Parts: sequence; structure tokens; C-alpha cells
Amino acid sequence: MTTMLSSDLPLSKIGRGKVRDIYSVDDDRLLLVTTDRISAFDVVMGETIPMKGAVLTQISAYWFNELEGVVHHHMISADTDEIIAEVPALKPHRADILGRAMLCRRTIVFPIECVIRGYLSGSAWKEYAVGGTLAGEKLPAGLVESVKLEPAIFSPATKAETGHDENITIARMREVVGEEVAYTLESMTRAIYTLGEELARKQGIIIADTKFEFGRDKAGRIILIDEVMTPDSSRFWAVDAYTAGRPQASFDKQPLRDYLDAERRAGRWNGDAPPPPLPASVVEATSKRYLEAYRRITGKELKV
Repeated sequence: MTTMLSSDLPLSKIGRGKVRDIYSVDDDRLLLVTTDRISAFDVVMGETIPMKGAVLTQISAYWFNELEGVVHHHMISADTDEIIAEVPALKPHRADILGRAMLCRRTIVFPIECVIRGYLSGSAWKEYAVGGTLAGEKLPAGLVESVKLEPAIFSPATKAETGHDENITIARMREVVGEEVAYTLESMTRAIYTLGEELARKQGIIIADTKFEFGRDKAGRIILIDEVMTPDSSRFWAVDAYTAGRPQASFDKQPLRDYLDAERRAGRWNGDAPPPPLPASVVEATSKRYLEAYRRITGKELKV
């Protein structure tokens, strides 16, 4: 399968994120193309990670299918031949979009990242360790790193085009989107996470935390958009290796983060762009992590 740093398709490109390129199909539909770009510490690497784009797209497609009847969502199809049948101009580009493209409904996107934390980890643990809070709201005393949070904590954030999203209080979220929408977004977030956490646990994966995005479609419905419970939007841990009170190994870009941390400690990288070149061993290890996440979540090997 060809790796992709950037896509070039015969459609109007209307957006480019750290990983995804967004194209307009018509007034009602978009094409999301997930490249093999990878970022860490808010810097996009110069190398691609083989199969990463297909993994992210197909894990999302798996979850969208599992969520039928639970919430409305934006996916029309992630099947390459179905997409080409809908958008014939893409036929000469089949190899480019194979496994990595998703045809979606257009929405007006809410400017909120809906984060839900089932376990105390990452930036949430750092904040709690300093002041006993999460997004400025008090948590019970005496919690340890990676402990299960019951119930899971909804902690929204503002969406950032570059750099880190910023955690906000639920009160601030209500000011941004209104009380009724805020209630709906939290309710949908909890319903999706509850289903995803239960299904993933049966496959030996803990979804420690994750984030969702939502938009309003032309019919006025609030629907789930973007990616869903992937290694990029979530923290995956192995059930059989989990122990509260310490950090956990993640099924994501950890080999990349470890390498970059070592480069910073050695004084060979200052943490800003451009990043250092990645050794082939780091690229390969990171690709294997993504493929393993797909296999563990879906119970199948990725075939595109």
C-alpha cells in the first residue's frame, strides 16, 4: 500500500489538519482523506507511518457501524469502491484513497472537543497531582495515577487549529453552545463512550479516555463526526497489563514519543519544528502499534 504525506485529488480541498485532508464533493457531502502524516508534541513529522491513515479510517468506520441505532453520525461510506461509485472523478485515484477515504455528510461543526475520561491519566493526572482538580473542578482527594473514574468525567475543551486544545469547564461550554446543546453533547458523549468501552474491553482493550466532535446536519440533527475511538483520539491500554498507581503503555504513537523525548534530553532537538528525522526502526514500530490497535479493537487483521 502506498504511503501518503499529502493528498492531491480532483476535488476542491477545503481544509487540511495535522492528519486529514478535507475535500468538498457537493453541497451535502465531504470526502475525508486520512494521510499517513503523524504529529507528536504538536509538531508534524517529515516521515509517514505506513498504514496509519487506513487504520484510523477503518477503526472509525468500525465504530460508526457499531453505533448505528445509538447515535446519528456523518459516515456515508468508507468502502473505496462505493465511494468511487458516488464520486466517479476519483476512479483514476483509487490507489491513493484505498482504505483511507471516508464519504461523509456535511455539518456545521460545534467548536468543542467532547473529552471523556474513564481513567485519570495524561494531562488530567498532571493537573490533579498539582491541585486536586480537573479543568478547574475539584476531584476527590487521594486518587492515584491511572485509577478508574466512576462515573467517567466529561471534560470539554476548545478546539485548537494549532497547538493544544484548552480544557474548559462545563459552565464555559454552556456559554459557548447554549445549555440545551451542551446537555445533548454530554449525553451523546457518555452514550458513545459507554458502548465503546464495553465492546473494547471484551477485546482486551481499555479505552482510558477519548474525545469526540459533533456537528449539526441539514436536518437540524446533532450528529457524531470526524474520527471515533482511534489511537489518535483515544488512550488505549491492554486490559491484562493494567495496574492503577503508575503510567500505562499505550497502543498509539508511544515509540515515536519515546524517541523524541530521548532526542530532547540529549539536546539534539529543542521541541519545535522542524523535528529530527525518524529512524526506520521508529517508523516500523509505530506502524505496528497502529495495526495492533486495529486488530485488537475489531478482532480482525486490516485488509484494504
